[in-house]
Amino acid sequence: GEDVEIGDDGALRVLAPSPDRVRPVCRHFKTCGGCSVQHLRDDAVSDWKSGIVARALSAQGLPSDIAGIHTSPPSSRRRAKLTGRRTKKGAMVGFHGRGSDTLVEVPECQVLRPAIIAALPLLEDLTTLLCSRKDRVQFTVTDTTAGLDVLIDHDGALTDALRLTLPQMAQAYGLARISYGDEPLAQITAPAQCFGVLRVTPPPGAFLQATAEGEAVLVAQVLRITQGAKRVADLFSGCGTFSGPLAVDAEVLAVENAPDMLEALDQGWRVAKGLKAITTLTRDLFRRPLLPDELAKFDALVLDPPRAGAEAQVAEVAQSGVKRVAMVSCNPVTFARDAATLVGAGFEMSAPMVVDQFRWSTHIEMVAGFTKS
Repeated sequence: GEDVEIGDDGALRVLAPSPDRVRPVCRHFKTCGGCSVQHLRDDAVSDWKSGIVARALSAQGLPSDIAGIHTSPPSSRRRAKLTGRRTKKGAMVGFHGRGSDTLVEVPECQVLRPAIIAALPLLEDLTTLLCSRKDRVQFTVTDTTAGLDVLIDHDGALTDALRLTLPQMAQAYGLARISYGDEPLAQITAPAQCFGVLRVTPPPGAFLQATAEGEAVLVAQVLRITQGAKRVADLFSGCGTFSGPLAVDAEVLAVENAPDMLEALDQGWRVAKGLKAITTLTRDLFRRPLLPDELAKFDALVLDPPRAGAEAQVAEVAQSGVKRVAMVSCNPVTFARDAATLVGAGFEMSAPMVVDQFRWSTHIEMVAGFTKS
């Protein structure tokens, strides 16, 4: 709804701004590619994201009512993928610029947890150690209950000298763990995550919900949808985000294609107290979904697939006798596709809850329940 002028060079000038336009809160907004809608009022962003979900549902002929939206607060993102490169004076670490390969430093980032921001000097030191002027290094930094977990992704060889130096730097900077590619080099304290009473030490780089606040909303909705179930299959379980809370009242089968994630989940469960049985099954649910006879033993299912959705698995669920499904998604289009399959098989869908863990970005997550009488 704005009047704008576009110059010959493609530059855009706003002539008549929308009342929804606000001053971005982060000084890096114009150059950093991390946030794309920080110039919109928060309520306008919420309406926009809810509208995206509603349109995706409507396109599949489904009811487009939304139960609500929860937006994670600023400075709450507990994981970041940052890039480092050498400079003439040392090193710089940050995100890529909008639509470019240019690196932008973000010392005042408004989405990351303060602990990650505080680690930027360490990442710069690591960049100086690892890089020449011609290459770059990527860091996956996760804030855990015991401190930061740093995973280094670099094309350079892991030399004997690095095997000695990197753990020393981790110790000096108070990291919980440092890893190089697939190899953990030093674990000073277990970089654990808590999923209810379940305490799990995920493998380096394992999937984790972006914010603790968003995760709490998703978990609460899943528990509400599956309330009363005694046996639950947690499909695409990861390290147990939902398995841990579910196991307070139900026996859980956690199914995931990554054996190291399931091993971490199993180790956490074996020392947890007050949980019912969590068994694990390594299986590629895209190629080998659980079949109706395998699903028959469960009172409820939880599905939390990646962006591609769970088309093959949902097709089997639609033919099974399962009566309750909680489906979590990070892609409105594939969610709506899979939801339409379940509704076509006689399930009734509850209004989805939209969860905005990636504040000021285009990413959207949601959760809804499906029941059949």
